[in-house]
Amino acid sequence: MSDFWPALRRILMDNGWEHLREAKGDHVVWWHPTTGRTLIIDKGTKSRHTVNGILKEAGLPKAF
Repeated sequence: MSDFWPALRRILMDNGWEHLREAKGDHVVWWHPTTGRTLIIDKGTKSRHTVNGILKEAGLPKAF
């Protein structure tokens, strides 16, 4: 299993998403200032399918 968190974090930051705050457990809340959308992401995600789903929800193409 691979840890996708560092790569996912970099992709979000490169596309204008900002880390808003820590949430319960190992979750984090991200915010996009232009669209006003928020994402709640589990930092421990091990599935590439889940990570690609997060990217889709963020309006970004698949990366894994």
